[in-house]
Amino acid sequence: MAHPSPTVPRLAAADAARAARRLYEARAAVLSGERARVVPRPVIEESWERAIRHGIDPEHDFRTGSLSHEEVERRRGNSQLRYVLPVLREGLVSVADTAHHIMLVADGEGRALWREGSSPVLRKADEVGIEVGTDWREDVLGPNGLGTPAVLRRPVQVFAGEHLTRSLASFTCAGAPITDPRDGRLIGVVDVSGPPETMHPATLAWVASVAQLAEARLRERHRGSLDRLRSAAAPVLARLGGRAIAVDRDGWTAAITGMPYTDRVALPKSPAAGRRWLPALGVCSLEPLAGGWLIRAAVEPEPPAATRIVLDLARPHRCSLTVSGRSGSWTRELSPRHAELLYLLALRDTGRSAAGLAGEVFGDPSRTVTVRAEMSRIRRYLGAFLEHRPYRFHADAEVEVVLPDDPRALLPHSTAPAVAEGRMSVRVPYKARGAASSA
Repeated sequence: MAHPSPTVPRLAAADAARAARRLYEARAAVLSGERARVVPRPVIEESWERAIRHGIDPEHDFRTGSLSHEEVERRRGNSQLRYVLPVLREGLVSVADTAHHIMLVADGEGRALWREGSSPVLRKADEVGIEVGTDWREDVLGPNGLGTPAVLRRPVQVFAGEHLTRSLASFTCAGAPITDPRDGRLIGVVDVSGPPETMHPATLAWVASVAQLAEARLRERHRGSLDRLRSAAAPVLARLGGRAIAVDRDGWTAAITGMPYTDRVALPKSPAAGRRWLPALGVCSLEPLAGGWLIRAAVEPEPPAATRIVLDLARPHRCSLTVSGRSGSWTRELSPRHAELLYLLALRDTGRSAAGLAGEVFGDPSRTVTVRAEMSRIRRYLGAFLEHRPYRFHADAEVEVVLPDDPRALLPHSTAPAVAEGRMSVRVPYKARGAASSA
């Protein structure tokens, strides 16, 4: 019976130094286009393949394309991550100094916004340019503790020579994504890095648990803000007749009257007081409330004329949906699951059944309950633009899909069989109604 090629975890358990040497050999072979004698872990091998397709520079200078101090401060001020820094510091930095680690926190676009921890390791990071403002995207650096968790949407550890970027080969990194607990959108990644000999097998689980605590803190903060808005809106809604809803600045519902409950309303990109058309409610009037908006629905929802729907999948980690018409437009960032489902619906004008979508997403047509629940959530913000029985975009809407230049970069987080099939195509099959394909 043939024995499989040795893998990194098995070697690392036996001899960390020998594992590091084998990794350097594998890395050198891959970069030179040769076949490596040691098989890296699948998560690393796949990351290497993605990075090489993007033409990674193994000598990448971290300072290339770094953000200015002013831009870093702007991003910090706009990021939800600022609300969970105390959790991250308490859970990670308090240990990092004695453990010879540093903590890096990047936003959803892979830009490092905070860096704290062990002074000796910080000095070592300074030597190679690992600084605030640097770009940690996987397609720039290859596998790393910030960029790879952002692609895979799960915790990942990258050991020494598993990094393709040469200056990172003296670090071992463990990172975990931080998602918005309201909709699953990626808002950042937290990473602990240090010399390989200082990293423990439990480091990854430690970082992942602190990321989960940060998400729990965001959930508590969201609930508290809705409670305060609900208290302010209650007397106003009590005096109103008809359909009305109080939402926060992001459209999340605090209170509602005269209509079925919906957890979120899709607001225009830059909402302003006055009459507006909203996809799930129709023509409405928007009035400012402390911390949000009062929305009064005037008519039953119906799609306006000359509607255009753009599903933008070009940025793998920041997919969005834009609906525009004569009454204005709105844009919504999509969770990974909603991006998958809307992409699959855009491929076929005639629509898909719940069982059909379940087969294409999960490889199991029986998982219709999960699909129906997600489609119900999508219909809450797409309203009449999304029909059901079967699920499909409204026949009068012009639908366009913006795809990545490389089909293999299509929804890289997705394990859906139909999406994987699309990645293998030289040209992703798509036909837009009334518009040329952007594939």
